[in-house]
Amino acid sequence: MTDALLIESAERLFADHCTFDAVERAEAEGEAPGIWAAVAGMGLPGISVPEARGGSGGTLEDALDVLRVAGRYAAPIPLAETGVLAGWLLAGAGLSVPEAPLTVIPGNRRDTVRFDRGILSGTAHRVPWAASVAAIVALVADGASWVVVSVPVDAVRIEPATNLAGEPRDSVTFDAVRVTDVAPTAPGVDPAALRYRGALSRVALMAGALERMSEITREYTRDRRQFGKPVASFQAVQEHLVHAAQDAVVVGMAASTAARAATRGDARFEIGAAKLLANRAATSATRAAHQAHGAMGMTREYPLHHFSRRLWAWRSEYGDERYWSRTLGAEVVAAGADALYPIVTGGSVALDH
Repeated sequence: MTDALLIESAERLFADHCTFDAVERAEAEGEAPGIWAAVAGMGLPGISVPEARGGSGGTLEDALDVLRVAGRYAAPIPLAETGVLAGWLLAGAGLSVPEAPLTVIPGNRRDTVRFDRGILSGTAHRVPWAASVAAIVALVADGASWVVVSVPVDAVRIEPATNLAGEPRDSVTFDAVRVTDVAPTAPGVDPAALRYRGALSRVALMAGALERMSEITREYTRDRRQFGKPVASFQAVQEHLVHAAQDAVVVGMAASTAARAATRGDARFEIGAAKLLANRAATSATRAAHQAHGAMGMTREYPLHHFSRRLWAWRSEYGDERYWSRTLGAEVVAAGADALYPIVTGGSVALDH
């Protein structure tokens, strides 16, 4: 269940610090230390990480609710990477979680990272916020098993790059780095589990961005007048408003369902379905919002692009539309025709029955 006080406090914090100018400045500079300091001061990055490991406690659902708020304000910080991903890996492996921004190697087909007898070598691509964190956490193979490693950022070489939204997605090269923080993963943690959890973090962010984009569009079309009446009164514009609002509601519901399921346990069907819905909405909702705005939506000085560009960038992270369509289809086919309705109505618990 959502902690109303937590969400209210997060809303106030992000509204105060993630202003239009602050988000623009972060894109130009590649980081936002002031915003991070405020968010960290409230303990938000450590939510869902056990207090015994240096976190703030709370549930995964709490952390995802906060990520949803962060998405509503286009927060330009590695919030998802620090707690929901890196904190989860480190704490599960019995390693301490530092009070600092962290990132995780998400896994890319072009990656060449290898771990051999305590030495980490190779290059990882499209690592979020690598240049502005304290350490980089990775899930790597050690023989036939998986281990979690943490490497200080000053021990690696970083080649800056960005995604469509201007968020850092850097290339990180490990030149035979000797790793001291290394431990076996928690049971059930492997690259597939990381992909599902990463996808869940993006669903939460995308749900918040879709909600805010729909609000901005409604506000603009209500206030903008054409031929003596609000633009929102025209039938063609109303159609765009309905589509944007529908996408926001559907993805929001899917995000909440996936978060609850993940808090209970196996949620691979709910997460895959939610990410697929969010990826599709990133296309349809941004099209509707920009068409309702007309030329105004394309200007740099107007905030719509903070959300539409992020949605288009996040839809390809931790699985694009094709990946999740194939993954869900394979799961359902493997379960058999008789399991289709139970899976649709019951989710992941019906996949293995």
